[in-house]
Amino acid sequence: MTDDLAAPAVPADPVTAAAAMVAAARPAAVTLRSGVVECLHHGVGAAVRLPAGATDDVAGEVVASLGSASLVVLPRSALKLLHAVAFLEAGLDVEDELLAVTCASHSGEPGHLDVVRRLLAHAGLTEDDLRGTPDLPIDAEAAHAWRTAGHGPTSLTQNCSGNHAGMLAASVAAGWPTEGYTGAGHPVQQAIATATARLAGSVSPEVAVDGCGAPAFGTTVAGLARAYAAIASGAPGSPEARVRDAVLAHPWLVGGTGRRNTLLMGALPGVAVKDGADGVIAAGWTDADGAGVGVAVKVLDGADRGRGVLLAEGMRRAGLDVPTTVPGVTDPVLGHGRPVGAVVALPWG
Repeated sequence: MTDDLAAPAVPADPVTAAAAMVAAARPAAVTLRSGVVECLHHGVGAAVRLPAGATDDVAGEVVASLGSASLVVLPRSALKLLHAVAFLEAGLDVEDELLAVTCASHSGEPGHLDVVRRLLAHAGLTEDDLRGTPDLPIDAEAAHAWRTAGHGPTSLTQNCSGNHAGMLAASVAAGWPTEGYTGAGHPVQQAIATATARLAGSVSPEVAVDGCGAPAFGTTVAGLARAYAAIASGAPGSPEARVRDAVLAHPWLVGGTGRRNTLLMGALPGVAVKDGADGVIAAGWTDADGAGVGVAVKVLDGADRGRGVLLAEGMRRAGLDVPTTVPGVTDPVLGHGRPVGAVVALPWG
C-alpha cells in the first residue's frame, strides 16, 4: 500500500455542480469598507440540537439553518475532532495534551512541536515516520526562528503533524501497519470514515486529498453540526467526552497564538471549536438541559474572514449569545493600517 491517494476526478460538469452549490447557499455576510459593501459572502449553515443520551441513530433537530443544510461539503480539518474519536476507539490511550494535538491545525510554535514529538515517542516513533506534506510553521515568528536555525519545510512543522501523529499512534495501538497510513484504504482511515458516518450520520463515498496528503472525507453541513453536538454531549468516559474535554482543556494546542479556534474557546467556556480550510468552521456545546448543540458553516467561496461572524450568528440562532466583541468572531478591515470597516453577518432564514 502506498502513501498516495489517487487524484480526485474533476466533476464531469463543473457548471452544474457550481449551480447546485449556489442554489444551496444564501447571502451570509458582507464586508464593509468605509461604509461601502465591498464583498458579499454566500454560505450554508446548520444548528442541530441532540437530546442528552441520544443514540447514534438519532439525527437530532435542525433548530436553525442557512440555505440547504443537506449540502455535502469537505469539512477538511473541522473533522479532526471526529478523527480523535476514531483514534480512541482504535485503542489509543494518551493524556489530554497528546489527544488535543491530534485535533490540531497548529501554528508550529515550539510548544506544539514538543507535544507532537511526545505523542510520536509514546508510540515508539519519530518525526521521520510522518508523511504529511512538508511545510513551514504557520506562526510568523516560529517560521522565522525555524528558518534562522537552518531548517526548511518539514512534516513536523506542517500544521497537521499532530493529527498525523495521531493516525500513526492509533495504528500502533490497534496493531495496524504504519506504512501507508495516509492511504484511503488503510485501517486508520477506514476507522475515521466509520466514526464520521456514525457521528455525522453519513459520509460521502467520494474521497478527496487534503492539503496535508491525508484523505478528506465529505459529509453534509447538518451532519457536521450533528457530530459536534454528539461530541459536546458525550457521556462521561466516552471517546466523545474525552475529545471534548481535551480540546477544552488545551485550546492553544488546537490552534495557537492569535488563532481563531484558540481565541473562541478561550472566550466561550465549554464551547469546542475547530475550523477547516476553505471556509468551514464548527462548534459544539451543551445547553441547560444537557442536550448537545452543534453549529457548522461553510463559506461558499472559501473565504476565511466570513467564518467567525457566520458561526457566531448560527450560535445565536441556537440559543447561545455570542457578542461581536468576542475575540475570534470578527476580522479587521483595515485602511492605511487603521480599522475602516467590519465583516457583518446577515440574518439566517
